[in-house]
Amino acid sequence: MKGITVYLVRHGQTWFNHFNKMQGWCDSPLTDNGIKDGTKTGVILRNVAFTHAYCSDTMRATRTADLILSKNVTGKIPLTVTQYFREQFYGYFEGEDSSKTWYEVGFPHGAKTYPEILEKYGVDASKDFMHDADPFHEAEDARTYWTRLMKGFRQLRAENHEGDKVLMVSHGTTIRSIVDKFGKNDGYVVTDSPRNGSISKILLTDEGIKVLSYNEFEA
Repeated sequence: MKGITVYLVRHGQTWFNHFNKMQGWCDSPLTDNGIKDGTKTGVILRNVAFTHAYCSDTMRATRTADLILSKNVTGKIPLTVTQYFREQFYGYFEGEDSSKTWYEVGFPHGAKTYPEILEKYGVDASKDFMHDADPFHEAEDARTYWTRLMKGFRQLRAENHEGDKVLMVSHGTTIRSIVDKFGKNDGYVVTDSPRNGSISKILLTDEGIKVLSYNEFEA
């Protein structure tokens, strides 16, 4: 089956990851381990002949993309920064402790952790719950989130061709959401977050989007 193969890579570890803080549109630098994450993934993907590379418009994604591309042996690859594959916006909860936040978001629904919310209600419901729990109601709900993401997929289709291999450095919840939406019927389970630097692959075809792999460390 031909199409556009997209290598979805989660950025390297950041300081907010290290401190277990909510990190959506807010940003923090890569840690030393995060730099190693990007370098390791670059080595794994060094022989993949990417025709185009993209990354979210965050410092952590851009830095990771640069690290990966610096190891690629197939020549100079154009890098496009795009807002469409930015992480979910957590609104009022940006920068808050993750466990505390998900307890507050899930408790009204009988769930005390993020994995419990996902198991009981699903990924999209977690977005709607957060939007409702945000006192400013600025956190992205599922409809707002997917409106943005689908613009990103249209961008990828418009700027690439059949048979192309594309790098996309994005974020944990974004990659998890994509795999959940388009790969659930194929048995992909997303209660475990994609690891920093991990590789998930999807195929964009005329028929839609197919998930090929999730949360791996292989080309």
